[in-house]
Amino acid sequence: MKAAGRSARTRLRDRVAASDPGLLRLTAGLRTVGAIALTLGVLAAFGQDVKHLVAGAMTAMVATFAIREKEPRPQAVTLALALPVALASVSLSTLLASRVVIGDAFFVVLIFGAVFVRRFGDRGTALGLIGFQVYFVSLFVGGKVSGLPGLWAAVAVAFASSAVVRFAVVPATPARILGRLRQAFRARLAQLIATQIELLDAGPDDIDKTLEHLREGTARLHETALLIQSRLEEGTPDEPTARLVQRRIADAEIATERLGLLLLTARSAERADTLTLHLPGAPAPSVGSSPAPGEATETLRRDLAALRALGVRPPGEARGTALSHLRNRLLGYRDEENLPEATPAVQDVFRGIGETARAVMGLRIALDGPQDESDDAPATTRSREELDAEDAAIDAGEETTPEEEPTGLRRPTTRAAVQVAVGSSLAIVGGEFLSSQRWYWAVLTCWIVFLNTASTGEILVKGYRRLLGTVLGVVAGIVLAGLVGNHTWTAFGLVLVLIFAMFYTAPLSYTLMSFFVTAMLGLLYTLLHTYSLSVLLLRVEETALGAACGIAAAALVLPIRTDRRTNDLLGTVLERLTDVTEGAVDQLSGGPAADLLDTARDLDQALGDFRAATQPLTHPITPLRARRDTARYVVALLETCAYHARSLAATAELLPTHPSIAADPRLRGAVRRTVRNIEAIAARVADDDAGTEVETGPSIASLLEPDAAGVPRYGRITGRVLRHLERLDEAVVGLARPLGVPVKVPRR
Repeated sequence: MKAAGRSARTRLRDRVAASDPGLLRLTAGLRTVGAIALTLGVLAAFGQDVKHLVAGAMTAMVATFAIREKEPRPQAVTLALALPVALASVSLSTLLASRVVIGDAFFVVLIFGAVFVRRFGDRGTALGLIGFQVYFVSLFVGGKVSGLPGLWAAVAVAFASSAVVRFAVVPATPARILGRLRQAFRARLAQLIATQIELLDAGPDDIDKTLEHLREGTARLHETALLIQSRLEEGTPDEPTARLVQRRIADAEIATERLGLLLLTARSAERADTLTLHLPGAPAPSVGSSPAPGEATETLRRDLAALRALGVRPPGEARGTALSHLRNRLLGYRDEENLPEATPAVQDVFRGIGETARAVMGLRIALDGPQDESDDAPATTRSREELDAEDAAIDAGEETTPEEEPTGLRRPTTRAAVQVAVGSSLAIVGGEFLSSQRWYWAVLTCWIVFLNTASTGEILVKGYRRLLGTVLGVVAGIVLAGLVGNHTWTAFGLVLVLIFAMFYTAPLSYTLMSFFVTAMLGLLYTLLHTYSLSVLLLRVEETALGAACGIAAAALVLPIRTDRRTNDLLGTVLERLTDVTEGAVDQLSGGPAADLLDTARDLDQALGDFRAATQPLTHPITPLRARRDTARYVVALLETCAYHARSLAATAELLPTHPSIAADPRLRGAVRRTVRNIEAIAARVADDDAGTEVETGPSIASLLEPDAAGVPRYGRITGRVLRHLERLDEAVVGLARPLGVPVKVPRR
């Protein structure tokens, strides 16, 4: 019974970890709600009225979510610096409230400064955000000069409560967050393998749905890997440890994704295209009504389940004779003599299981320390020796030179500051016409649509989402206000629930976040006895006005068109792709060792930025359907290229220590055309008039054909490298058509 209960708790923990990697959303929600609840309790104990309770609650919310540093010490410094900023902001807001022109002019200057200081990193962003939001809090509660001491007290209590909850009640050190992210990676890896088992059994009616789950699982695993990479520097004790974890995470991700491709190939009538795993809605390969019956299929199903168990079991449960036996059997598939009798495609799947089991074992050693070796088989011992040799070869790497920042109006923070200042000025003027009392809602919306956006298209989509969430939130606010009536603490309780929901859903859906914000504000208006249907309708009007002013400013003042931004980011992705591919192949060809892990991480970061920038083009509301499909296709092709480049880099990293991998100078010739094609596409993206074209020719697959005597020309590892190069070459040529680059067909 105890084992069953522990297993149920483990499954629940893994499910929660997979749905919220690192528990980042849960932590943000609990911290914010905890800070607000503590602020309300302290202020109520001192007999403060509802106005000061609302001011304290809103300030506590701002003081909690604005701090973005990852380590406790910098967080404490920023929080300490933010308190005088907040006190000055609430004082100026109150003092200037009766002086309309001067007050509005200062508000615009404050907005400009709050955006301008983002150039100083997380601390500058936090101080600017707190300065603006606390100024807004004073306007919201209608602060008076005579009530300033009470507002100061509410602000001070809010900051103190935020500090107590952050550092004592809901602490989250970088090491603890990284540990949770590791758990999330294991859980998502296990979920992806479970989906691969479904793929093995899927029939024609289920293949499309299963394939979509496979795409989602692959993307979620990659997302968690990137989150871990972003936390390694702060969450690990030294650079070699960080690089070791990064290596093992990359190995496990690549091996599991490759296993999915091998399974897809084994189930279909022809070789599966890597693009199928990255392009939503891609046609599924034709499969039979059921997998071919036989001992090999049953063994495959059993071994996939065993692989999943090895990946997900906690360290304490992962030791024991039964699991050691499973691990030994799976690692045995790395030797040709241990492969079951089956078709070549199915045997490739067994090889993939062996390589994935090796990656999982390496991940366990890196995360959990040395494992029990008493029951190791020879294949397991050999894998351990390989992993130990790789671990010993990891060094601190080389320091990278920071890229030169643009200056003047070309600097993103300066441009955004000018844009939001102009947009806010328009919002103030327009908002005054709608309401001389609540014009600041338009300014708030204008401000928010500029947060974390970099192009006109992104601002347009964000403005649309905020307006939609606001309209729906008004309806919810009407219902909740009617239910709550004059019950003050019931209203505050619902406010806490809505705030938690707001922060928990914020990374998932901006529309949902806006919905919860607006519903919460309806309750706050009820508490301040200023609630009416006309007030909530005015909220919608001010939101629409603010979004329109923000979009107008973005489109007319120093605009960054979506096409220009996506082209710039696409050029960066192609440059990083060239770096990874050339570096990996050069090392595999006998060249000097390079820092391929960091180069591959730079590629992933550039691709993530490009994917985010294309959201305005791929959004469901876009009327340009053909353009939307093209953008999705280009992103999927680039993700395919990145997968093969990462695989090449991971193989190259093994070269110094892996006894079965030897440098092969012939690989340099195989990659030259691909690199030239990437550079040709990059030149065309940068300049539409560039006279470049993509070359095609004999497929790299021709190099994989055996010689006249039927003997393979390359070893198995070199053959795998050539297959990655072949698919990378195909994906790069595939990029030419949607990007309008001519394709040169060789003459026969």
